[in-house]
Amino acid sequence: MWFYVYYVVAIVILLLQFTGFLARRNLEWLVYVLAVTVFPAVLYL
Repeated sequence: MWFYVYYVVAIVILLLQFTGFLARRNLEWLVYVLAVTVFPAVLYL
């Protein structure tokens, strides 16, 4: 179940990034946090 929650959060963060919402609110670091959390999974696969 946490896997699905992670995907939903990731999609929302990416949509907010592409619309410019994160840049206006200075929350671009969320994209980097998302990337860091994906990196170990990519290495594992």
